Amino acid sequence: MTTTDAPRTAPDARPRRSGVSVRVRITATVALLVALALTGAGFIVYAIESQRLDRQSAEEVDQELDEFARLVADGRDPETGEAFPAIRPLIDLFMGRNVPDDDELLVGWIGDGPKVSFPEDDLVYDPGFRAATAPLVTGGGSTTLDTAQGEVLIASQPITLAGSDAVAPDASGPSTGALVVVVYLDEDRDELLDTMRTYGIVALLSLLAVIAFAFWQSGRLLAPLRTLRLTAEEIGDTDLSRRVPVRGNDDITALTLTVNGMLDRLEDSFAGQRRFLDDAGHELKTPLTVLRGHLELLDVGSREDVEETKGLLLDEVDRMARLVGELILLAKSDRPDFVTTGPVQLGRLTEDLLSKASALGERAWRLDAAAEVEVDLDEQRVTQAVLQLADNAVKHTRPGAEVALGSSYDGRDVRLWVRDTGPGVPAGDRELVFTRFGRSAVPEGDEGFGLGLSIVAAIAEGHGGRVELDDAEPHGARFTLVLPSRSHGAPDVTATRTLPALRAVTGPDGTTRTTTSTSTSTDARPVRALQEDSWPAS
Repeated sequence: MTTTDAPRTAPDARPRRSGVSVRVRITATVALLVALALTGAGFIVYAIESQRLDRQSAEEVDQELDEFARLVADGRDPETGEAFPAIRPLIDLFMGRNVPDDDELLVGWIGDGPKVSFPEDDLVYDPGFRAATAPLVTGGGSTTLDTAQGEVLIASQPITLAGSDAVAPDASGPSTGALVVVVYLDEDRDELLDTMRTYGIVALLSLLAVIAFAFWQSGRLLAPLRTLRLTAEEIGDTDLSRRVPVRGNDDITALTLTVNGMLDRLEDSFAGQRRFLDDAGHELKTPLTVLRGHLELLDVGSREDVEETKGLLLDEVDRMARLVGELILLAKSDRPDFVTTGPVQLGRLTEDLLSKASALGERAWRLDAAAEVEVDLDEQRVTQAVLQLADNAVKHTRPGAEVALGSSYDGRDVRLWVRDTGPGVPAGDRELVFTRFGRSAVPEGDEGFGLGLSIVAAIAEGHGGRVELDDAEPHGARFTLVLPSRSHGAPDVTATRTLPALRAVTGPDGTTRTTTSTSTSTDARPVRALQEDSWPAS
């Protein structure tokens, strides 16, 4: 039994967008915050004003009662100077001289009930009012009561007329009573509610204005992001020249500049890859053409022709293998693990580099200086770079010419250099030689591809450093690796020294060894390694 897979559809690479845009979410957030702020402010104002009204009502009641208390304490009519014969004249005089507020009611309680009120109000006939007020007539104080007209505040100031100034009860009535002040609290509260309704309308209109402004302003601020998105959608692998327009001077502008910088780097990277592939294809085309040509002309019936063609083809295969290896190395230079640093004794490394380089050709090899300090480097990559520079120096010098290596450390940068006494590099070619497949004057017999110095530059950049190219004295070229590094101790500046010049000699058996010419040193301490007739490391 066989099954047939259903055709698969390519998933949409574009990210799914939520139903609510950022602009709407920003506007909603602003609206929510403003609404909460206005609502909170309204509640706070209402609470404060309610307390103020209650306090104001209490103060008005206290004022009325205090004035009445002073009149009672004096006990005489201010107009006649005679003592009040009873409570009723006292209360009538007080009410006649005081005009209550719109929300106040003055009640004269004489004997067992209210006898007079100003202004006239049916509240005095309410049994609930009478029951709540009766205890206050003798004891004083205040209370609140819910009535048909709303909540009221009731306060009382008791009165007692006795002594020689009091007339007979049967002539002037009871000698005990009270002034009762009633305040209608709901009237002031209704005014407060009217004010809060007005505040609510104003707050709602303000909220709508803020929402409209937030929606407009958020759209204006997010416009560069929309432009950024549209530009990013238009950018493809065939056109990386588009850039996002830069406007303003804010965080979005900084993001725009960052994206444009990223696009610059991507464009440079893609252009570099295209050049790299074009150059690599061009370089590989020649050996492939040679291989094809020899194979097409090969006479399989001739043993001599087969052997000769085999040698030529193997030589071209080796050349292609070397080219592919260098291309792979350059491709790896973009990886983060291309360089792996670790503690390295710089002095020992420099001397080992000289020992290894001396096997590259019959030259007067010399160590200019060696800094005795432990630093962080990728020893394998640095060795590869310095030996490449040494090989380059051998190609551009004659046998017996001086080639020198050296190292130094200034507390921040490690410097490893190779100098030669060849013709040097013309000023116009000093940037060209570090590009892939870039070459200056090519010496006779050089079968390189122009990738060596670009590998050196890649190793330096992997360390976060650079390669410097200067003229050597009295003539020649001086290549210097400048590699930022931290030391594991203070550098010994007295440890830099000059070692004996080394000369590579080919023996009768075809092997190469190094010999020393002179024996000079800049300090009196013994020089380590590099003994006479020592065989270089491979």
